[in-house]
Amino acid sequence: QLQASGGGLVQAGGSLRLSCAASGITSDDYVMGWFRQAPGKEREIVSTISWGGGRTYYADSVKGRFTMSRDNAKNTASLQMSSLKTEDTAIYLCAAASQGVAPKWEANDYDYWGQGTQVTVSS
Repeated sequence: QLQASGGGLVQAGGSLRLSCAASGITSDDYVMGWFRQAPGKEREIVSTISWGGGRTYYADSVKGRFTMSRDNAKNTASLQMSSLKTEDTAIYLCAAASQGVAPKWEANDYDYWGQGTQVTVSS
């Protein structure tokens, strides 16, 4: 019920915008998050946003470079990524947590997941 898109190949220093379309989430309000997983590494949180969008939280590694937003009228969330680095290369997944409030840092807190979109940053 989550569909991520917008990934691709970009040079270091470039930008990409990821989108996540949500459907069928059985909650009146839900926290959303972006995670990423690089080959051979564990899944890690990138950003999480409150239901109203007024509170966003970022991993230290992306703070100041990435911006997460959401549009509840369209059931979408976005991740604007700038000043990309080679270490940002990973599969990016969007997720939704139907219980509780932001921030939610742990993958286990999320009960809806998208299939992921590949982001590759070349040097």
